[in-house]
Amino acid sequence: MTRVYVGIGSNIDRDTNIKGGIVALKKQFGDVIVSRIYESPAFGFEGDNFYNLVAGFDTSYSLNELAEKLRAIEYFFGRKRLAKRFLPRTLDIDLLLFGNMVCHDDQYDLPRDDILRYAFVLCPLAEIAGQERHPELGESYSELWSNFDNNEQQIWPSSLTLTGHV
Repeated sequence: MTRVYVGIGSNIDRDTNIKGGIVALKKQFGDVIVSRIYESPAFGFEGDNFYNLVAGFDTSYSLNELAEKLRAIEYFFGRKRLAKRFLPRTLDIDLLLFGNMVCHDDQYDLPRDDILRYAFVLCPLAEIAGQERHPELGESYSELWSNFDNNEQQIWPSSLTLTGHV
């Protein structure tokens, strides 16, 4: 089994899509640990605020099989993959970590660079995997978060909770 962490985000019908996405992950993968949900302004484009969180689970799927399963969940919730990166999202599920795999090619970015770039990724990852270490840097996610300069990036805990909903 491989421990996987995914970043989940939505800024279209956020409550429904975030809750539904977590339910779909639990149906597909079993036990799923989730961070709190954080809210942040749209980054890179004008749009409604996002809800973001990180989820972790174990899988026996290969990397390619896992990617297919995650895309299927996104598509079920109306996600359309377009060439433009910064657009509104019904449900976005980004593979952040696949065990300790390091792979930066045309298909995969592992560990995902977003971990070190965005507060809305690193903060919830540090919350649920704080003692785990970045496969390339060797620092724990808690250490990375405590040293992260988030003055430019606003995030705050959302009023949406998953307790009793999944």
